[in-house]
Amino acid sequence: MDFTKLSCEEFTEILSTKAPVPGGGGASALVGALGCALGNMVGSLTVGKKKYADVEADILALKEKADVLQKELLTLVEEDAKAFEPLSRAYGLPKETEEEKAERARVMAIVLKDACAVPLQIMHKCCEAIELIEEFAQKGSVIALSDAGVGAAFCRSALYGASLNVFINTASMEDRTLAEQYNKEAQEMMDTYGKRADDVFTQVMDRLK
Repeated sequence: MDFTKLSCEEFTEILSTKAPVPGGGGASALVGALGCALGNMVGSLTVGKKKYADVEADILALKEKADVLQKELLTLVEEDAKAFEPLSRAYGLPKETEEEKAERARVMAIVLKDACAVPLQIMHKCCEAIELIEEFAQKGSVIALSDAGVGAAFCRSALYGASLNVFINTASMEDRTLAEQYNKEAQEMMDTYGKRADDVFTQVMDRLK
């Protein structure tokens, strides 16, 4: 099932059930796509306005990047589901005999790595979106300034949400070196881009008050 083809109502309804997917990772990717789209909206409301003619080329370049990024984040909604389903099955593998334990450990190592890869991608894309929104907020139309602030808040939430899907999976990894590598990568993105998103939101709030 392509969850991005569902209506908002259908997606939300499935999300509320005990179905393993979509979950927090897919929801984070969707929120990130919405945040990016809000930044893109600022650009759309800026292009063609005489007042912003001097930054129109910059805004058009930003919009081109945002168009791609929105689609990539939506794709990651589905990719997260594809990565989690094998993990969900792996947790149910038998572990009575030594042979079963060894096979389960082998499978878990593979699926946990895959289950971390997608939320890390979501985080990276959210970081890219925050960078775009920063510039949309600086150069875009003031009539859409609040949308840039909302976009930054959404992307920050998506960034933090996806991180939890990294941390919950690295906690189960036997390869602690790889787990700590993933944890470090996720934490660094949160530390850097969480602050940048907060700064955008604060700047927007200050300009609106």
